[in-house]
Amino acid sequence: MIVFWVAAGLLSAAAAILMMLRAARAAEAEPADTTQVFYRRQLSEIGDLAARGLIGADERRSAEAEAGRRLLAAADAPGEAWSTEAHRLPILLVALAASILALVLYVKVGAPGFPDQPFAGRLAKWRASDPRSLDPPQMAAVLSQLTKERPNDPEGFRFLALAQGASNNPAAAVRALKHAVRVAPDRADLWEMLGEADVMIAGGEVSDDAVDAFRQTLRLNPSSVAARFNLARYKIKVGDKAQGIAEWKALLADMPATDPRRGDLGAAIAQAEGTAPPPAAAGAPPQGLSADQLTAVRGMVEGLAAKLKANPDDPEGWVRLVRAYAVLGDEAKRDETLKTARAKYAGKPDVLDQLTQAAATEKMK
Repeated sequence: MIVFWVAAGLLSAAAAILMMLRAARAAEAEPADTTQVFYRRQLSEIGDLAARGLIGADERRSAEAEAGRRLLAAADAPGEAWSTEAHRLPILLVALAASILALVLYVKVGAPGFPDQPFAGRLAKWRASDPRSLDPPQMAAVLSQLTKERPNDPEGFRFLALAQGASNNPAAAVRALKHAVRVAPDRADLWEMLGEADVMIAGGEVSDDAVDAFRQTLRLNPSSVAARFNLARYKIKVGDKAQGIAEWKALLADMPATDPRRGDLGAAIAQAEGTAPPPAAAGAPPQGLSADQLTAVRGMVEGLAAKLKANPDDPEGWVRLVRAYAVLGDEAKRDETLKTARAKYAGKPDVLDQLTQAAATEKMK
């Protein structure tokens, strides 16, 4: 790696020298007086406009007189010679200094002796590891390879979507789920997950793609809470408020008394009817992950926590862990992790800023 930086410095210096040589040749050449060429062309264009009848005789005489005065003034003005001689040494020194500074900074804060880590080798190592020790992006990479090997396994794509969602990559989760429903079009759980991922992509709004996915869900599973809730919410959004509220009330009546989502749904109904103030924290109640999906996500998060405990020198890992706890709504673990990470990276303002932003991530609804 040191050899690379030395070569890069020499190439930078060579590039600076070549640019200065080209500039010197341009300075030695006799520059053309473009100002006089411009005004002569302007006189020609004035005559052309007059010939086509676009300007009158008086306007032509006035314009030609003004252009003529400027042409004479440009002819009498002395040409300004220019040279790069005085700037050659500073330019060369700056080019060399930039390369040397980059090398010094890399040696100081980088890892010049660290061996290369080809992605294929890291991927093979991840595949051989305990899945619980992998963080969400690593799990997503492993599952991406596995789904390529088994393109007709919808379960693999379901887990890939979960890993991509936990990696803060909802677009990739949607792609995985679209493949899953092509492979297994009769699985209501996959259509439901696809609808929820589409809602996430749309910033919490029920998009047209989400509506299509939720309609397929209801066709296969008429009791799907997420599909019924979001389709009713869509009706309220497009103006059919009475029908949407009626469907929400029907959903509330069908939900078991022990369902923890009943309170949020009742609050949403009251808000839509105008009988309750808007909730302090915005979000749609029953559109989150199902119990098994949430368990899988929590398992990956705990795997990341265990990995950081064993190898704590990973600022990006700490940022991901803080964000994951924030998304899951686990404020105690979020605050504890944030405190530990801030103490570890107290001297790195950029990492502290990322940690603060991660802690402010909204809870998944």
